[in-house]
Amino acid sequence: MQIVLKPEEASFVQTQIANGKYQTAEEVMSQALALLQRQQDYEQWLIETRQKVEVGIAALERGEAIDGDVAIAQLRERLHNRG
Repeated sequence: MQIVLKPEEASFVQTQIANGKYQTAEEVMSQALALLQRQQDYEQWLIETRQKVEVGIAALERGEAIDGDVAIAQLRERLHNRG
C-alpha cells in the first residue's frame, strides 16, 4: 500500500527521523497508527463508562443505593472467595 502525505505531514515524519526518535518513516507511521487505535479504544471506553454512570445515577434516583461500607465489604468478600 502506498500512502501520499501532505508536505507538512512528510516534513513532520522527516523531522522525527532526523531527531533520532525513529529510524524509518514506517516506524513513524506504525506509531501514529498505534496511537490512533489507542485513541479510538479510549473513546469507546469513555462512551461505555458514561453509559454506566447514567445507569448508576438512574438507580440512585430510584433509591437503589448501597452504603459505601457495605459495597467495600462485598468487594472484599468476593476477593477473599477468589483466593
